[in-house]
Amino acid sequence: MCITQLSVTLGLLGRSGCSSVGCVHHLFSRRCSRKRAFQIAKSFLPILEWLPNYRVKEWLISDIISGLSTGLVATLQGLAYALLVAVPVGFGLYSAFFPILTYFFLGTSRHISVGPFPVVSLMVGSVVLSMAPDEHFLIEGSNATGTNGTGALIDTESRDAQRVLIASTLTFLVGILQVIFGVLQIGFIVRYLADPLVGGFTTAAAFQVLVSQLKIVLNVSTKNYNGVLSIIYTLVETFEKIGTTNIADLIAGLLTIFVCMVVKEINDRFKHKIPIPIPIEVIVTIVATGISYAADLEKKYNAGIVKSIPRGFLPPEPPNVSLFSQMIAASFSIAIVAYAIAVSVGKVYATKYDYAIDGNQEFIAFGFSNIFSGAFSCFVATTALSRTAVQESTGGKTQVAGIISAGIVLISIVALGKLLEPLQKSVLAAVVIANLKGMFMQVFDVPRLWRQNKVDAMIWVFTCIASIILGLDLGLLAGLLFGLLTVVLRVQFPSWGGFGNIPGTDIYKKVKDYKNVIEPEGVKILKFSSPIFYANIDGLKSSLKSTVGFDAVKVYNKRLKALRKIQKLIKKGKLKATKNGIISEPGINNEAFETDEEPEDNQDLQVPTKEVEIQVDWNSELPVKVNIPKVPIHSLILDFGAVTFLDIVAVRSIKTIIKEFERIDVRVYFASYQDNLISQLERGAFFDDTVRKDIFFLTVHDAVLYIRNQMTYSDNQDPIFEKISLMQESKEPIEFSEASQPDDELDVQEEAMRRLAS
Repeated sequence: MCITQLSVTLGLLGRSGCSSVGCVHHLFSRRCSRKRAFQIAKSFLPILEWLPNYRVKEWLISDIISGLSTGLVATLQGLAYALLVAVPVGFGLYSAFFPILTYFFLGTSRHISVGPFPVVSLMVGSVVLSMAPDEHFLIEGSNATGTNGTGALIDTESRDAQRVLIASTLTFLVGILQVIFGVLQIGFIVRYLADPLVGGFTTAAAFQVLVSQLKIVLNVSTKNYNGVLSIIYTLVETFEKIGTTNIADLIAGLLTIFVCMVVKEINDRFKHKIPIPIPIEVIVTIVATGISYAADLEKKYNAGIVKSIPRGFLPPEPPNVSLFSQMIAASFSIAIVAYAIAVSVGKVYATKYDYAIDGNQEFIAFGFSNIFSGAFSCFVATTALSRTAVQESTGGKTQVAGIISAGIVLISIVALGKLLEPLQKSVLAAVVIANLKGMFMQVFDVPRLWRQNKVDAMIWVFTCIASIILGLDLGLLAGLLFGLLTVVLRVQFPSWGGFGNIPGTDIYKKVKDYKNVIEPEGVKILKFSSPIFYANIDGLKSSLKSTVGFDAVKVYNKRLKALRKIQKLIKKGKLKATKNGIISEPGINNEAFETDEEPEDNQDLQVPTKEVEIQVDWNSELPVKVNIPKVPIHSLILDFGAVTFLDIVAVRSIKTIIKEFERIDVRVYFASYQDNLISQLERGAFFDDTVRKDIFFLTVHDAVLYIRNQMTYSDNQDPIFEKISLMQESKEPIEFSEASQPDDELDVQEEAMRRLAS
């Protein structure tokens, strides 16, 4: 609004008798509140963001073509994936239709095709089979409608109804969990599913799917195993009964697998020349249905066919809430896996087409989709990689293509279901197997992972094996725990090393990795590449010992032991002390050379409070036989550039380390620290009169230059000013000077060391 317009508005408002400023503020606040409300509405309903900007002339034709192609594939995959859930195939059509309706309004991805996915379908199927096995529906008499693997009569109608109820109830519960995760803004939880973990898990799931569909291709009746080693039991029983294979189903299945894989390979290799991928699954299904109907394979060869696909929709039914307690654990893992797959695929296409997807909103979108579809006897929806690839490669621009694909599925439900009843189940199972190629190809990622990062390769292999042996739910949990364990171990045992200077520069590199680096004289530099906390503080201490070449505590104890012996010998007159050091009395057997067999426990080394101030060069040969490690350094620099945080245990331990080195005349400095470390140290009461902030430097080179200046200044000092007590050269008793008690944690022994060691 310009100044003239604003003045006219104020004048009109003034004539109306209201406060001009108040009314203007009210108008602007109303405008802002409406804008804010619209922004909130768009965040919850992303369709309000993209639909008003829909380019009808540019995108509509592409979306229609994409929707038609995707709808045909979705129809077939819905039928096929229902076999994985162990429900009648017609319910797969419902699962390919209803989830799209809600995702169209709530989803943020423009390209993913929402519906069943083999891995998630198999996880749902494992829950269904565990809660409604054939053994629960055994009956006697002529009312039997089927047989299980042992030939016992079962009531398939009651069994299928119960399994549909379990699957829809599980879907409803998964949707509730996903909505809760989205509202609580914990979409980050999927970050703990690392790519190697997901790769190993989906490969194991593909193997599980292959085994579950193998018996359908062979038309061999087996028990429905579930749980640990279920895949092994299924394979064993399948091969034990392989003699009962139906040849017609086997031939149809093998031909379907061969044709689908060949045509899919052609689609991949010539995708730049073929404008629309060949919908081979649809073509094979139509041809197989025609052959089965014309040859009457069911009656002549006892082939297993779909038989019945319900026309129209079933009325919505509420979930069986009493089943929630039995499936809550499985629903949690299914909710996370379904979300992770959808978001992973969505991010690929979002990056390709330069737009963003909201992870938390995706949780909400899929949550409401599963809640809505669960009421219509569907099973859990996510996205399928192959179906999404068809939607994108055929020109799909937005979720308008998804709605059109749902329309194709709707036509199949209402009108075309009857035509698919002669279709062999082995053909559907073969279509599922043919779509597993991409997941099986992930096996070739393992050698590359091993070359790049052995830990990631181990996560992949462990998750895959665990998911095959333990089942998908326990395998995923085991893989997740193993992945977290590797992170803990990598933090607990991080990389470290001594660093040296590249001559002529201010650059410092690891001594072991570079030949020409030089360690500053009398200085050791240690870089510890990890946060420091209670679990790896021992690792820091161990790396310190390896870097400097000695144990500061042992050196200190050895020096105390040597001082005690020197005192005794001076009192006995067997040693003579001068201001230049300690010498033995001529002609006297030096009994100070005794074996070093006394314990090194600091509590046993009681140094009296009255001490003799003498000058001892600890790096020279002493007149007492005590093995004292040499200390070739005067300074230690800790490079904390990779340390992101310190806990209270680390703060206390580092302060102790400083004092341990200080009492053997080794100064400790810190370099390249992050700013937040200082505040953490302050909160941990790290600084005091002895540990001050002047030992912290911005870079390692700054610390090295400071140490050099200090040593140069120290070398220029006149030795006459050093405090050296004149020792009596006679054998009369020596008068001891009182050792002052320190105010800090250092006891009398440490104070004695500070005055006695030069």
